[in-house]
Amino acid sequence: MDVQAQPETLAELRRLGVPLVPALAVGERAVHGWNPPAYAALLGVDWAPAAKLPPGELSRRLDRILECTQELVRVVPEPLLDWSPPERARPLRDLAYHVFRLSLAFVDGMDLGELPEGWLGERAPAELRDGEAIARYGALVRARVSGWFEGASDREFERVIRVYYGPQSGHDLLERTTWHAAQHLRQLYALVERHGLTPEPVPVDLFAGLPLPDALW
Repeated sequence: MDVQAQPETLAELRRLGVPLVPALAVGERAVHGWNPPAYAALLGVDWAPAAKLPPGELSRRLDRILECTQELVRVVPEPLLDWSPPERARPLRDLAYHVFRLSLAFVDGMDLGELPEGWLGERAPAELRDGEAIARYGALVRARVSGWFEGASDREFERVIRVYYGPQSGHDLLERTTWHAAQHLRQLYALVERHGLTPEPVPVDLFAGLPLPDALW
């Protein structure tokens, strides 16, 4: 269930010992965190994970997603950045900023060994008033993320860190970060097109192999 639409469901999860979403509950049993194997066991179904793209390819995809987000946000007029779609009460300004912030959270989390939920709830700072300012912030994030990948060894992606939805390996967290950013880029494209803007199309191969949901919301 959507805890934003039905806040009482979060109270029920907490009764079962689950402090935050994502989670899956069946009766009095619950699994906390992004843990598909445990979800399958809870539901009693057979499940085999799809092969993940290697870290090098995921890092290239993430950089391209950030580049596309920069290009897109530049064409959004400042008044439109304050518009929130009916699907979720989040202005376009905050959604575009979130794509960059969640990507920065990956490298900061890997460095610190912990990724708290609060990082992903941050809103765009007041100084990021227009699309160009958000794109410049995105350039700083891209440089930081790219620099981290240049210095990361293969073993870095085997390391497990504390994430607010459960322990994650660097590889798992990178995959989630990449498809998370990709999903929001898809949303941004759909939303600006509602207002008659026609940005450059996303490369057709950018999302291939990522475990993206079928629905935009």
